[in-house]
Amino acid sequence: MLRFTGVFLLTLAAGLAFAADRVAKPVVVIEKPGRCVEDTALMRRDHMKLLVHQRDRTVREGVREKARSLSGCIDCHASAKTGSVLGAEGFCQSCHAYAGVQLDCFECHAAKPARAALGGAR
Repeated sequence: MLRFTGVFLLTLAAGLAFAADRVAKPVVVIEKPGRCVEDTALMRRDHMKLLVHQRDRTVREGVREKARSLSGCIDCHASAKTGSVLGAEGFCQSCHAYAGVQLDCFECHAAKPARAALGGAR
């Protein structure tokens, strides 16, 4: 039994190592470095809760806070190369793909800062 367990664990470890090499790591490039509205650990864990809370405040109460708005996030996190947070190397899409989480914000919202979406003119 002990021998079987050892072989099983070795096989499992080899399989996990192989799978880990196949999953693309997220691209986390902050195009406009500085202080985020919250610390990194909190944003990685709870950014969706913050976005939903801000959405509710905006829709139900008419409160619009630029710092915690989705457009505020996009202004800092959009790629300098593509102008978007989407795509294989996009800040949002690469993390969501890595985590296996659906990204549905951009079914309604623009994935590019307003200036980039307007072709640079404002």
